[in-house]
Amino acid sequence: MSHLLSPETDPVTALQLPGVVPDGLQEELVAFRRDLHMHPELGNNEVRTTAALKARLERAGLAPRVLDGGTGLYCDVHPDGGSGEWRGGRPMLALRADIDALPIPDTKTVPYRSTIPGRAHACGHDVHTTVVLGAGLVLAEMAREGKLPVPVRLLFQPAEEVLPGGATDAIESGVLDGVGRIIALHCDPKVDAGRIGLRTGPITSACDRVEITLSGPGGHTARPHLTTDLVTAAARVATDVPALLARRVDARAGLAVTWGRLETGHASNVIPQQAGLSGTVRCLDLDSWRAAPDLVHAAVDEIAATHRAKVEIQYIRGVPPVVNEAGAAALLGEAMTERFGATAVESTEQSLGGEDFSWYLEHVPGAMARLGTRAPGDASATPRDIHQGDFDVDERAITVGVELFTAAVLLDAGHRPV
Repeated sequence: MSHLLSPETDPVTALQLPGVVPDGLQEELVAFRRDLHMHPELGNNEVRTTAALKARLERAGLAPRVLDGGTGLYCDVHPDGGSGEWRGGRPMLALRADIDALPIPDTKTVPYRSTIPGRAHACGHDVHTTVVLGAGLVLAEMAREGKLPVPVRLLFQPAEEVLPGGATDAIESGVLDGVGRIIALHCDPKVDAGRIGLRTGPITSACDRVEITLSGPGGHTARPHLTTDLVTAAARVATDVPALLARRVDARAGLAVTWGRLETGHASNVIPQQAGLSGTVRCLDLDSWRAAPDLVHAAVDEIAATHRAKVEIQYIRGVPPVVNEAGAAALLGEAMTERFGATAVESTEQSLGGEDFSWYLEHVPGAMARLGTRAPGDASATPRDIHQGDFDVDERAITVGVELFTAAVLLDAGHRPV
């Protein structure tokens, strides 16, 4: 497998820093990713994935520690080639991956299609995991050769897809002890393999979940005036709550309520006794995220009262926005430039998607880049968005991610190419 550069990239510095991926390891990493893809596991149930990572890291002479919940793990790579946890001194750079899959069917026709019905790695977490594993293996070899100047932490986190995210449990397990900065990648099918998307400041949005139950006495559709018309009430909540919120917060906050479920009624001539709605609340900035629960409660109560419906609201806190710290974002940009040239870094917009990497950034500075996974130069390629059953990647992106991370480690340590 050849070293990947996109057609527009200036291949000027790919070998100036140590930490490139040898051909044999490239092939192993692709095989590892495909094995994960065939055996996806949902959040907090990533037993096989955790065991596979632990075994491979131990073969490399490292000492991974499984997290307290039983899935996910972390380990440190030391400059002297030794194992164990942080020994004090300079705070480490952490490389973070998420390891869980999604509860959706894999609809691709490929040899490595999911073997588990109704489950798929449709968000690229298998790629994220393989990238951090690959970086760890390369760094471990560098340590054995005396070329690793600083210790590095590898973090494989479970349950990113389970609100409020497995990051909170990982932090409680001590994964940030000794960490001074943390970086991560997320697959982006809109960016060519060989490139990354990057920005300083918010790169994702806050995401919460809301569950609403409306209730009333029910009755005959011939006499809606004698009861509570829950079908109309639910419809008004679905349409009017987003509209009210749009006028009660600064439009620049981007606060948006989107419904994914609306259920009520079973017969055409019966007004039901219950209706339910579920949806997500997303917003672009921290202040709006903090105010969102009270705003949503007030808007739902107002609409429900108009229709004389009783209402119960469950507002489930999700994740704040990922806000890339300037220094960490610059580190990722410099590392990508050193490996692949300045044109391999492109600016990216803030997404309305949520990511629990944000919880780490409540404790230490860090940044997330978008790893290009689209086949470069293929105008006929069908776009494959994340969270869809046909999602797949150009696997050459794995090598790009590994070499980006190894370069970031060296640059963070103050190592500059000659």
